[in-house]
Amino acid sequence: MSGTTSTAVAQTAPQGETQHHPIRLYLVVWGWLFILSTCSYLVDYFGLVGYLRWSLILIFMMAKAGLIVAVFMHMAWERLALAYAILLPPLALLVFVGIMVFESHYTLFSRLAFFAPGS
Repeated sequence: MSGTTSTAVAQTAPQGETQHHPIRLYLVVWGWLFILSTCSYLVDYFGLVGYLRWSLILIFMMAKAGLIVAVFMHMAWERLALAYAILLPPLALLVFVGIMVFESHYTLFSRLAFFAPGS
């Protein structure tokens, strides 16, 4: 019996031990955040309009948010279950918003088709 308890004790991590990440990782992430922010600024500087403008702005925004969450909030080193618990609800909200946008176009079309003046 004493052999099983010593094995269980040996598998646990020592108390007070922390994980340190190299400073180079944080500097690289800061560099990428600067580059992505510059690209986002250049979208306005070059005067892009329409869907191209908004899609580029959203892509740069999501890339910056992903970097911040992954590195500065230490999500890249968390267990997969915790990452799913934090990331899946916002993704589900985005899916539901997309469904609502699609439904709103259908509702507008049906109102214009059936309740248009003069019909």
